Amino acid sequence: MYHPGAHALSRPDQPAVIIAGTDQQVTHKAMDERSNRIAQLLHARGFRPGDHVAILMENNLRYFEIFWAALRSGLIFTPINRYFTSDEAAYVVKDSGAKALFTSAYMRETAEALVDQISDCPVRLVVDGLCSGYQELDVALTQCPTTPLANEPRGQMMLYSSGTTGRPKGILRTPVPADISEGLSHIERLRDYGIDGDTIYLSPAPIYHAAPLAYSVGVLSLGGTVVMMPRFDAELALRHIQDYRVTHSQWVPTMFIRMLKLPNDVQTAYDLSSHQVAIHAAAPCPVEIKRQVIDWWGPILHEYYAGSESNGSTRINSQEWLKRPGSVGKASMGVLHICDEDGNEVAPREEGIIYFEQPDMPFHYHNDPDKTREAQNPQHPSWSTLGDVGYVDEDGYLYLTDRKSFMIISGGVNIYPQAIEDALVLHPSVTDAAVIGVPNEEFGEEVKAVVQLEPGIPESGEVAEELIGFIREKVASYMVPRSLDFTDALPRLPTGKLYKHKLREKYWPAKPR
Repeated sequence: MYHPGAHALSRPDQPAVIIAGTDQQVTHKAMDERSNRIAQLLHARGFRPGDHVAILMENNLRYFEIFWAALRSGLIFTPINRYFTSDEAAYVVKDSGAKALFTSAYMRETAEALVDQISDCPVRLVVDGLCSGYQELDVALTQCPTTPLANEPRGQMMLYSSGTTGRPKGILRTPVPADISEGLSHIERLRDYGIDGDTIYLSPAPIYHAAPLAYSVGVLSLGGTVVMMPRFDAELALRHIQDYRVTHSQWVPTMFIRMLKLPNDVQTAYDLSSHQVAIHAAAPCPVEIKRQVIDWWGPILHEYYAGSESNGSTRINSQEWLKRPGSVGKASMGVLHICDEDGNEVAPREEGIIYFEQPDMPFHYHNDPDKTREAQNPQHPSWSTLGDVGYVDEDGYLYLTDRKSFMIISGGVNIYPQAIEDALVLHPSVTDAAVIGVPNEEFGEEVKAVVQLEPGIPESGEVAEELIGFIREKVASYMVPRSLDFTDALPRLPTGKLYKHKLREKYWPAKPR
């Protein structure tokens, strides 16, 4: 059995979740009992398998009991980006059809502001305090037993896309009927990383995001312990690996960049010897950044390429990557195809749209059949894409180029920003960088870089010229930015993804409505 009920019996007093740097923790037994009580509450209020609940919460200890309550009741569970505005959060609640919304006192401002917009969501519950328009969860649970429901069909998550190119869309996978005791559908993938009941897993990212949530609950399914950071901090992450004897972790490339920019004496101050596996994904990692992390941590890095759609994935370990720098690995789920715009497969090392083949289309975009069709190969409807561009080598190893929607077309030449961004962040004065296309009367678009400098580095024309000169030595001449602007911070999600459409709005005229 791979759910809290099993571990409540076999390891009742072992911590299931720890909030890093605090005295907050919950045992496997307590989490099982709490999730049972919430499941009983929802059942008493009329929720049945297939109904929908949503959660708007920071990295909170109680996130997991709500997740398990839904999943062991056959419900559909949607995490909402905690950084959304009230309008954005209300859109997800309404679009998903959620009949219950869980939040926390920490999220009070956003949670209260959206109440008037979600009249079709009658059950609204809050933890850790009061919130206008919400009932205190602990008060609601007073009469609920800690015993499991008589039937516990396995529910599922309906994640929403990050919205980096527009409105987020709900991603609903074709359900596979199962009992919760059979475990979550992705358990075997975690076993491949050696995750088991002895695992201590550091999660430094926001828990609402697909990968941190899926891996954290997977660790809990196998009886391990999750150490969740309230928010990422480069030095604290290293300290937590040492203090909690972390065995496994998961990161995004921007976290690597920030840790590598720590002073050398800080990097070497902590004992990382317990650290066996470090997984990373979410965005392409610059080759030199990853090489430096492997030199520092040893060959413990594992990378995968996948999306919330779970339509396919690739994997690569450190040894393979060192032989093929820049690759994200070979297909580990689904059959990989690289195709042209018409859906025809192209030759090795020829760039194209990345598709994964499965026997049937494994997902659909909720309330958006047009977007679902756009994700399907024109000739093979069971092949689906996330919109990324790349190529495979002769041995089937995938290399990402960029997202198709981020491509810059300048004078008829296709330019992918990722390579330029990867080069820019290597400069010691650069904290973060983004590259976009901006209007050009002659060429249609031209390349612009937007840079966040390291603290203490002054913004000036001389620094801009220095950075453009730095780029000129690393990329082809047609890729060199024609201009460079500075910004205090890029509109980047804590998950590492960049809201490029928000960045572009500053430079492109508004489209007429």
